[in-house]
Amino acid sequence: MNMLDIQHVTKRYGKVTANRDISFAVEPGQIAILMGPNGAGKSTIIKCIAGLLRFDGQITIGGYPNKSTDAKRLLGYVPEMPALYEALTVSEHLEFVRRAWGTPDDPAYRDRLLERFALYEKRSALAGELSKGMQQKLSVVCALIHRPKLVIFDEPMVGLDPYAIKEIKLLFRELKEEGAAVLISTHMIDSVEDYWDVVHIMNRGEFAATRRNRPDETHEQTLEELFFSITGEGGTEEGHDA
Repeated sequence: MNMLDIQHVTKRYGKVTANRDISFAVEPGQIAILMGPNGAGKSTIIKCIAGLLRFDGQITIGGYPNKSTDAKRLLGYVPEMPALYEALTVSEHLEFVRRAWGTPDDPAYRDRLLERFALYEKRSALAGELSKGMQQKLSVVCALIHRPKLVIFDEPMVGLDPYAIKEIKLLFRELKEEGAAVLISTHMIDSVEDYWDVVHIMNRGEFAATRRNRPDETHEQTLEELFFSITGEGGTEEGHDA
């Protein structure tokens, strides 16, 4: 069974169609990439999956409707801009998320996450006192603390230092090896390197091309060449969201 299944999703903002008839799936142990220029509709479909927007169509996570509690327990979501509680400490954020989803307490796992993203020494600091980069790292840790089966990253490299970027890329591979489904939205071609299984190139709210990373397949165009042939070197500014 697919961990994420999206069927004929359309999202409109008034007369503007941000997503038009989007269908795709992400399997357990698979890394899928949504790639496109700013305004292509990537963040809109991500927010639809996360249950933050109304839409036409159907989205399921682990077979459950995406807005159900059962589905959300399976989901870890890292938004492009961290959405934190300024008056909670780093540790309180993790405890809040853990309790919200009824996940057993695992101090060793929690501390490993904090140390990995250089947050252990900041565990008593308020989120509002953290730098933007630290807030992004906390957002990642919050998304992982309940051991989700589907993890979604929306432009995850933005605002991170080189060390954190290296850890994020390593994390992608680890999640894949552990059997989690991973969906990454990005407009940075060089950030996806060679760890992806499937790339969906979006433009003007639609899927313009899909490429799978298979050793037995050869292509006339590189992924970068395919991307620019579809979007144009300057990309597109049309659409409501990125």
